[in-house]
Amino acid sequence: MVNEFVAMSVAQITSGIKSKDFSAREVVESSMRAIEALDDSIHAFLQTTPEMAFEAADRIDEKVARGEELPLLAGVPAAFKDNMNQLGTRTTCGSKMLANYESAFTATCVSKMVDAGVLPLGKLNMDEFAFGSSTETSYFGRTFNPWDLERVPGGSSGGSAAAIAAGLATLTLGSDTGGSIRQPASFCGVVGMKPTYGVVSRYGVVAFGSSLDQVGPFGKSVEDVAYALNALKGRDPLDCTSQHIETDFLANLGQGVEGMPIGVVPEFMEAEGLTDEVKSAMAKAVEALAEMGAEIIEVSLPNAHASLSAYYVIGPCEAFSNLSRFDSVRYGNRVPSTELGDQYEKSRADGFGSEAKRRIMLGSYLLSSGVYDKYYYPAQQIRTLITQDYRKAYEKVDAIILPSSPRTAFKFGEVSDPMSMYLSDIFTISLNIAGNGGLSQPIALGSETGLPIGAQIVGPQFKDENTLRVAAALERYFGVSTLAPIVQGKSKEVRA
Repeated sequence: MVNEFVAMSVAQITSGIKSKDFSAREVVESSMRAIEALDDSIHAFLQTTPEMAFEAADRIDEKVARGEELPLLAGVPAAFKDNMNQLGTRTTCGSKMLANYESAFTATCVSKMVDAGVLPLGKLNMDEFAFGSSTETSYFGRTFNPWDLERVPGGSSGGSAAAIAAGLATLTLGSDTGGSIRQPASFCGVVGMKPTYGVVSRYGVVAFGSSLDQVGPFGKSVEDVAYALNALKGRDPLDCTSQHIETDFLANLGQGVEGMPIGVVPEFMEAEGLTDEVKSAMAKAVEALAEMGAEIIEVSLPNAHASLSAYYVIGPCEAFSNLSRFDSVRYGNRVPSTELGDQYEKSRADGFGSEAKRRIMLGSYLLSSGVYDKYYYPAQQIRTLITQDYRKAYEKVDAIILPSSPRTAFKFGEVSDPMSMYLSDIFTISLNIAGNGGLSQPIALGSETGLPIGAQIVGPQFKDENTLRVAAALERYFGVSTLAPIVQGKSKEVRA
């Protein structure tokens, strides 16, 4: 095994460092060896930061030597999606537009993780500006799924999910606008959580859709993710959407689900594109919850079918607004010209990839005079209806279980048209529309593909502890390994 700490949990690493079984510096050395050995095959990292990691490790080891109290995540190797600013690194968003952009400050989510004691290993690959579901649109090349190098890791946080599955980090951060944490978590067989909108500050994260984006953690276990959430949560004066959160996300993990009302949505199990192996795995997950004592209740989300349509109006409109800052004047890709208008046009045409251009053009059209009232305003009305549907459902249940994705990871090039790619997020998008939190928990390996399948647990707004509690119960029941075969050297080398 390349990384001797790869199978350790957050608690085991922090405990081992505290008891001097090993040092934080040894953790960095092992992690960097693993990245050097495996990341040529995975391409999860766009940049490694060994100097930062060793500096952080030395601070932790000095605290241990002095007998001082250690922070929550002391000595835990972590990495961040490359749309999160971190002083001393490039923040490229997977785009040529920002290929050489040096971060001028650090995002709150990154600084909270570093303050909690993590060892920052580097920045992770992503779909360009988070536009995609496969990490194929990155200007710097695709990321490969550690379970099968011929397949995508999901997206847009594909690098964040793949790094966990390949044992290159213990915790990673991703961002989720329509499923970009939960879908790659399902494809890579790891735990990934999008908290309720407002639990984690978005300050310093390059925005896709400001009313939809939320930062969340990936880990090998539900407990690891809960540790990360405890470090990330809380009010940030630099983000007016962030909330004061006192919840201890570790507190309820062992309670089980006996007597807990958990909802299922029958119409979702008949959704377009849902494969038989995912449907079968989901049925077994519901049976497992019932066997553990949960009360299974059918609930309805009558407007959820419209979430995809609403999302692809609201999302591109917000993306169009957010990407307008990349004008080649202050920073970003620049194609010089004697005319300013010509420079704008050429720099943006050269700097943005095809999916980014598609979203910009769609957003521009939808916000134009005579079109706004026809599409954007009705999309916001649908958003209200979907939010109300979830609230009504949670009058009956404490959590809802859904598929994370209609299928397991697909092969590179297998899904080529944009509409089919958009359908990858059919089960996740409604949560971003409503603002609820959700988590993808691996429950099985597909009976046909042998690839990971994730169940999505959804909780009421600001009741993310419910989500974690149900996921922890499923984790104990199924015991699916979250480390891909490549960690043991069992995956074949493939380059598409």
